[in-house]
Amino acid sequence: MKKFKSSVTIIAVIIVGVIIVALLGGLYWGNYLERESPSIKSNNDFLVIGKQKKLEIIFADQKSGLSQIAVEIIQNNKGQILATENIPARGSKQKTISLTIDPAALKLQDGPAVIKFTAADHSFLKNETVLSSPVTIDTVPPQIYLLNPVNHINQGGTCFLAFRTSKPTAQNGVYVNDYFTPGYTILIDNKPTSVAYFALPIDATKTNTTIKVFARDTAGNESNIAVPCLIKEKKFRADKVNLSEAFLQQKMPEFQAMVPSLQGKTPLEIFNHVNGQMRDDNFRTIQTICRKSSPNKLWEGTFLRMPKGQPMALFGDRRTYMAGGNAVGNSLHLGVDLASTAHAVIEAANDGIVVFTGVLGIYGNTVVIDHGQGLFSLYGHLSTINTAAGKAVKKQEAIGHSGISGLAGGDHLHFSILAGGQFVNPQEWWDPHWIKDNVTIKMAQ
Repeated sequence: MKKFKSSVTIIAVIIVGVIIVALLGGLYWGNYLERESPSIKSNNDFLVIGKQKKLEIIFADQKSGLSQIAVEIIQNNKGQILATENIPARGSKQKTISLTIDPAALKLQDGPAVIKFTAADHSFLKNETVLSSPVTIDTVPPQIYLLNPVNHINQGGTCFLAFRTSKPTAQNGVYVNDYFTPGYTILIDNKPTSVAYFALPIDATKTNTTIKVFARDTAGNESNIAVPCLIKEKKFRADKVNLSEAFLQQKMPEFQAMVPSLQGKTPLEIFNHVNGQMRDDNFRTIQTICRKSSPNKLWEGTFLRMPKGQPMALFGDRRTYMAGGNAVGNSLHLGVDLASTAHAVIEAANDGIVVFTGVLGIYGNTVVIDHGQGLFSLYGHLSTINTAAGKAVKKQEAIGHSGISGLAGGDHLHFSILAGGQFVNPQEWWDPHWIKDNVTIKMAQ
């Protein structure tokens, strides 16, 4: 009898043990006793908060799930809840909170503060994560000081500006209407100074053109001021270009081979595509090439003009293309065409870094050189290219030979200058007096 009772007791203990183990296992595998703390992440940089700051915070707990989340801002030992949520049911693995911090509405002062993030889970152990991030409240926009009070700009020309700001900026530059040209920071008189080369449209006038210097600080505060300037009108030529049957038969197969969709099209249909869609596509490609420029000034002195090159077309020429006595298209010439002898040596116009070599639609075999701070030169219609992307070149260094590649009717060089991704009149950069008055002197102010 005693043995029976002893056996029953042992069995009972085992059963109780099994039940306890099962309960503990259930609690463990059911994440009731898990020890993993929730995670808190943000896709935003919130070290500095300006007049308004948008935040997106991601709270997550992959075990027992989130039970509570909160965001608080603290300044001068006074806390203000920005967002809070209690989550009574288990299983909420992730929550995202989007909010906008408005220092004025919260009566925060410029200066240091702390943002506190809190997340707790549903574990019986009440795991909690608390992150405190120091921030700076800054609601004062940067002031802009122009170093160049007088600016004379030719239609289709380049303008150089130097300016300083009252505080470091995350971005600055010049707006011409809606087009933005970024500034580059250099030292002038050992003081951080921003400089920008920007283009003035050919049709710019005082009434249709607004030029402003723009600055945004790290807190997102923005300011802008108008640029005092005198826009100088310039006369541009207009002419008609006859598209002979011989020209169309000679050149259009070159483009037909580039674009499969042009198969079966007539030479005139191919020309219309080349002069329209392809020309636009080429411009966008060039803007992409010119988007990244060396922050340093690489050029020095007057830009080189092709030796003995006779001008065949000028910057700003408005062309109307004629076929069979009818106008079939038009274009604006955005460079200077220079011709001397066939396959003439083409030299770099100034010091810089080659950023593109290859076939570029209407420009044919092309070289693009970065001269720093958003200033580029382009050489088109080459027969051969004797340089490579990434190569540093010196003024007068041979980079290729003239030719008839692309939309060219005869052997010549198409030469362009770009400022901030926009074509400008190259003739200004061939003029030492213009460079002195419009760039060199301004840098010394």
